[in-house]
Amino acid sequence: MSRTALIVIDVQESFRVRPNWQLVNHPDIADRVQRLVRAARERDELVVWVLHTEPGTGGAFDPAEGHVRLIDGLEPLPAEPILRKTSHNAFTTTNLQQLLTQERVSEIVVCGIRTEQCCETTARVGSDLGYDVVFVTEATATMALAHWSIRERASVEEILADPLTLTADQVAERTEYVLAGRFATVRTLDDLTGVPVAS
Repeated sequence: MSRTALIVIDVQESFRVRPNWQLVNHPDIADRVQRLVRAARERDELVVWVLHTEPGTGGAFDPAEGHVRLIDGLEPLPAEPILRKTSHNAFTTTNLQQLLTQERVSEIVVCGIRTEQCCETTARVGSDLGYDVVFVTEATATMALAHWSIRERASVEEILADPLTLTADQVAERTEYVLAGRFATVRTLDDLTGVPVAS
């Protein structure tokens, strides 16, 4: 019998210590993810936690700096795997596919931080690998996205002032537009948990 797995991607303190966290669209991302986790556990679905790491960089994603841990309030059960990745998607540098195969998973539900980056690439790779993918945009978070020409050197203030900046909501909308009906089915928190998301 096939199963569903909830893949929780990069909901970690690394993001909250960076200056651009103030640009995030869902600062309550841990609460949103926790709703999905509770519902998945009630249905006896697999929950897989993924953390992004950049060892040796000295930045927020370097495990030596102490921020590569789940956001406070999120607690995996002992049987729930915690994977550490060094690529954007959750498959390439982990044993996620092997784990899902062992657990007879045919559908994955994707949530987490960086809607258009780690979450989207995981959805695309999962689709390419043959999984039915559900993308829960309401349970993802991202930040305003600076234009590529200023992205590496711009301050938060400069990002906000630039007319070419995409707001976090625009980034999420465009991600849905690209994924829906092609790589994933977009569903809401209410669809999956029966609990309306707070406005």
